[in-house]
Amino acid sequence: MSQNLATVSQRALLPERIASLINALSSGVYEREHTIKMCLLAALAGESIFLLGPPGIAKSYIAKRLIEAFDNSQFFEYLMTRFSTPEEVFGPLSIQALKDEGKYVRLTDGYLPNADVVFLDEIWKAGPAILNTLLTVVNERTFKNGEHVYPVPMRLLVTASNELPEPDSGLDALYDRMLLRVFVNRIQEKKNFKLMLTEPSQDEATVADKLKISHQEYQHWQTIIPTLDLPDAIFEKLYTLKQRVENAGSEQSQFDPSELYVSDRRWKKAVRLLKAAAFFNGRDEVAPLDLLLLEDCLWHSPESRDVVQTVMQAFAKEVLFDQQEVLALIDDVKVALEEIEQDTAEALTYRQETATAGLTRKAMIDVSQSPRFTVNQSRDLVRLVLLRANPSVSEQEKGDSRWVYLDASDIEKKLKTGSTDLYGYVNKNNHLCRLTLEWDAQHALVIKDIANRPVPMALVGVNDPSESQLADWKQQTDQALEQLQHAQFLIRRARSQLNAGLPHLFAQPDLLEIASASLVDVEHEVKTQIDNLERQVNRLARLGEFFSGASHAEC
Repeated sequence: MSQNLATVSQRALLPERIASLINALSSGVYEREHTIKMCLLAALAGESIFLLGPPGIAKSYIAKRLIEAFDNSQFFEYLMTRFSTPEEVFGPLSIQALKDEGKYVRLTDGYLPNADVVFLDEIWKAGPAILNTLLTVVNERTFKNGEHVYPVPMRLLVTASNELPEPDSGLDALYDRMLLRVFVNRIQEKKNFKLMLTEPSQDEATVADKLKISHQEYQHWQTIIPTLDLPDAIFEKLYTLKQRVENAGSEQSQFDPSELYVSDRRWKKAVRLLKAAAFFNGRDEVAPLDLLLLEDCLWHSPESRDVVQTVMQAFAKEVLFDQQEVLALIDDVKVALEEIEQDTAEALTYRQETATAGLTRKAMIDVSQSPRFTVNQSRDLVRLVLLRANPSVSEQEKGDSRWVYLDASDIEKKLKTGSTDLYGYVNKNNHLCRLTLEWDAQHALVIKDIANRPVPMALVGVNDPSESQLADWKQQTDQALEQLQHAQFLIRRARSQLNAGLPHLFAQPDLLEIASASLVDVEHEVKTQIDNLERQVNRLARLGEFFSGASHAEC
């Protein structure tokens, strides 16, 4: 039991330890923090990384620092040229073994087969003899020396160049195995440039012994990482990103779409990287923020890198936290409520009979069947229900006007073709308000709101909805309300996921900021829309009450 508790405690403290390790490795390095993070993550995941950038920007310096992350480890580096030989990378042949036993055996001490962290500069200048052996080392983490195959302890291979492999050079297989690809530029910020010039350089990072990773720890972590879960919801987002990258490739005309080709092998290795990121962030499954790391896994060239960055930014804004789905839900609810309003208007709006339409000698509206109401000493009033949400029909009664009371004789005598101004009461307001009514082109009775928009009206007692109509509309409004509630749930879940994922040890700060800001914007939009739409839903759900003779019969 005590051993289990100790293991749980170590897992809980792991993110803090890795964060401290990153800080130690990045100390005294300017504008290289992300590169160091990606190199460390590649090492922790057992993957390889390619650094693209001009000469003299500390690529070798970064790789050397990574050896300090591991306890009792060896570093090997080599600058490739077209004249490099396998002996310079994998070790010279043993003359003694060749003389005594007639065997070709290499002396590997101090060379790549015995190193934990390897840095190979100008990698694409190496000849086939080196690259073919290196491909086996990267693939299988083994090295054949004479008759025996030995495991290679290499935890991290960092390759670098200021160029990409030439097309049809036979180097695609090795390049494809460089899962992480990071562009390293010259120092951009003025203050960092000054510090780089004036501060004493630190060739090696100072890493406390308690932060260094032991061989046993590393091997133990490698057995845990594959067991982490990739939830179905995260897989769906990853697949959406895959489709977006592929679509972006087909839409670009300035370069070959194959530059955005990502092999199945790379996707599989990328998922392992995501699981490693989740593990060292203290989680048992991949979370949305981990997907941002794929930005450094999907590009092939500087041109395709620009496209991937654009795709990732849109992905962070629209997909990462279901922002697009939430906004689509809101739009669906808007459309559904508009359709319900349209249905209620078509079913309930008071319309002139064709025989009397346009005639001025007869009453244009028949209120004989309408019940009478009393408001503030005014009697013989009829009620007309507004059939659109949130219209304000008088400056004296701001907000949602649900119904108006008008004098029965007034409305019969004065309502004519064109606009007619009448005085009446709005909702529960006891003060007379001037209201503008008219007949529209379809002979429907409408009232103008304060923005001069026509709002269809129903006459209580004449256009009352049936029970079946009310039940049908209620069912539709209940469905709309469920969608709103689901949108609220998605936002709450996204906020929870974001908060649980921060701080993230490896993700690009720029992408984190984009995702966070986008979620804030969507939250604000959802809150605003839900406030409006809930009022509209509640209004439609209470439509039957507006026609009830017992509802506010006297005010």
